[in-house]
Amino acid sequence: MATGFDPSGRLPDAFTNLGTSSFTQFLSVAAPDLLPGRRPLPPGLHAGEVAPHGTTIVAISFAGGVVLAGDRRATMGNMIASRDIEKVHPADAYSLIGIAGTAGVGIELMRLFQVELEHYEKIEGVMLSVDGKANRLAAMIRQNLGAALQGLAVIPLFAGYDQAAADPSRVGRIFSFDVAGGVYEETGYDAIGSGSLFAKAALKKRYRPGISADEAARLAVEALYDAADDDTATGGPDLIRKIYPVVMTASAEGTHRLTEEQVSALAEAVVNARHENPGG
Repeated sequence: MATGFDPSGRLPDAFTNLGTSSFTQFLSVAAPDLLPGRRPLPPGLHAGEVAPHGTTIVAISFAGGVVLAGDRRATMGNMIASRDIEKVHPADAYSLIGIAGTAGVGIELMRLFQVELEHYEKIEGVMLSVDGKANRLAAMIRQNLGAALQGLAVIPLFAGYDQAAADPSRVGRIFSFDVAGGVYEETGYDAIGSGSLFAKAALKKRYRPGISADEAARLAVEALYDAADDDTATGGPDLIRKIYPVVMTASAEGTHRLTEEQVSALAEAVVNARHENPGG
């Protein structure tokens, strides 16, 4: 097993052989202790009690792509650990990932997934299919099961633009996961995190197939607002501090993050509308 440089200065074989197109499989041979799920935790401590947690993420498909949006709050017990954490990121040029659960492990898993996709593309010369990306992410979650059972659970939400889709109405695809690595394709919309019950209730009332990207972005912000209204771990639009949800899209043009000005206009429109109709 290669764990570093030998005294001669030569790279271990794992670094010079072509090997697998999976970066996590390469890492499991070259430096397995760097994988999040391989680190031993101290006995007798439930890690979930001392680590910040991120919460609500929503995904909505629209005509031509998909929106992924997340609130900005991280909590630790009954305390707010962060007001401006970013839980939605591009996975590659055409897909997005949002994380809920233990924030530190989630960010590490997300970055490892980004490297996984980039590594595959460099080795194989082509991009993984959307289904392939979802399955790779499921395998990485499965490797973290031991840590999840000790309180370091991470549940991502994955969404991407499917360049190979035969049906134009199905180019925006959404995948959810369970803590054991099960992967499930969702239709239309989905949400994860402690506020997901309330976000999905809002989306159930308002979502309709074929909506535009602008309508989907407004709907995502509105669903997060409803989640924050009933879930203390979900942060709503902070108009005083000017902290707003992160809203990103994936379409034929690639991934795109809405600007602060665009999201603040959406958030203020939602809040103003609730002044007129608090129930939404």
